[in-house]
Amino acid sequence: MRVAIAGASGFVGKALVEVLKKDHEVVALSRSVNKQPDSKVQWRECDLFSLLDAEKALSDVDVAVYLVHSMRPSAHLIQGTFDDLDLIVADNFVRAAEKAGVKQIIYLGGMRPDDTDEVSPHLRSRWEVEQVFRKSSVPTTVLRAAIILGAEGSSFHIMTRLVRRLPVMLCPAWTRTQSQPMALKDIVFSLSHCVGNKEYFNQVFDVGGPEVVSYSSMMLKIAKICGLRRRIFRFPLVTPKLSTLWVCLITKAPKALVRPLVEGLKASLIVNPKRALHIPGYHFMNVEEALTEALKDYDESKAPLAFQGTPSRRHVVRSVQRISLPKGKTAESVAKSYQEFLPKMQPGFLKVEVKDNWIYFCWRFPLVRLLVLEYAPQRSWSHRQLFYVRGGLLARKTVRGRLEFREVLGGEYVIAAIHDFEPRIPWYIYRWTQALFHLWVMNQFGAYLNKKERTS
Repeated sequence: MRVAIAGASGFVGKALVEVLKKDHEVVALSRSVNKQPDSKVQWRECDLFSLLDAEKALSDVDVAVYLVHSMRPSAHLIQGTFDDLDLIVADNFVRAAEKAGVKQIIYLGGMRPDDTDEVSPHLRSRWEVEQVFRKSSVPTTVLRAAIILGAEGSSFHIMTRLVRRLPVMLCPAWTRTQSQPMALKDIVFSLSHCVGNKEYFNQVFDVGGPEVVSYSSMMLKIAKICGLRRRIFRFPLVTPKLSTLWVCLITKAPKALVRPLVEGLKASLIVNPKRALHIPGYHFMNVEEALTEALKDYDESKAPLAFQGTPSRRHVVRSVQRISLPKGKTAESVAKSYQEFLPKMQPGFLKVEVKDNWIYFCWRFPLVRLLVLEYAPQRSWSHRQLFYVRGGLLARKTVRGRLEFREVLGGEYVIAAIHDFEPRIPWYIYRWTQALFHLWVMNQFGAYLNKKERTS
């Protein structure tokens, strides 16, 4: 079969490529394709924030594996939360898979505690993405995992750096949270086992190793394997915010990565036996074996992909806002309301004109076009509306700059998003003027929609 892997540059993706290429045609998706040539792997450049890119990337594919999350910055400036970014990327992936006639989607998500509804934004985001896939017309296999122990894994790197750099650690409560980690080799085998396996279509499985352990015990095991003497003392008064600052300071991991991970460690992540994935004749590694395997290839000088900055060009903007979608409304009706709202908004210095498929944001005195948007009917449907940025005094005219409104989570919300916007004015001026004005406009538009709903 031809198997596409979204997230092929990540540590799980790279290992999965090596395993799957033995028996399948592998299509590896990445934002950049400057990879070593491999006759058994076809690399396709794909920005999953672009539906058009996703459609091209998944053409003629049988199975699509999704290993993506949006905790790594995707633009120089991001206005919005990672969970909303995750929704857009997953929604594009599903739409493209449906259009391409993909026969199976395999999603590696996060473990969800059954005994509480109060989960962290990170875990809730994984749950929302799971719902996007499960509501699609493509048969989906979901594997829910806790921590994956691999040499390039961000959680493993954080624990190992703490152990190597601190002889004595005052650890907060979250380090005692119970989890069921698994080895990179085992999650890769589990994913490959599900490829094309109809027995697993439209099923959700928990995957984890044979042991339930705390994070502090894992760090002590790392110290033992490395031949280091380490002492860990419990210190319950450290808040998640202080924990984040402490971990970032010691490990040099980015705050945008660490904070969601720390917040997600409040709840135990343990396999539910009713959902456990059982593979006949295969036995998962225990924690010490998995850690020993990961440490063989561990190199502190090589930062994990999640530690690295944005791969996009400088001075590129992505702005995403989630708006509750009024009952009976669609993305198309929201886009029309946006076009009605803009001329009515009109702050004293600004005039907005809507003519046919064009929207002009103009300075009143003298009349100067600041921003020009063009509606794209050929790439718009009732559930997704698209406008391209066509220039103006404040914006560069690019091929990819765009504004979209799209329904997500079965029409519960609409996402308003600007992608690949490049300002023309100096960056520091844009950052504290035009960027803030855009947020104000979208907040006003949300209030306009709510008022319109109440009065209708």
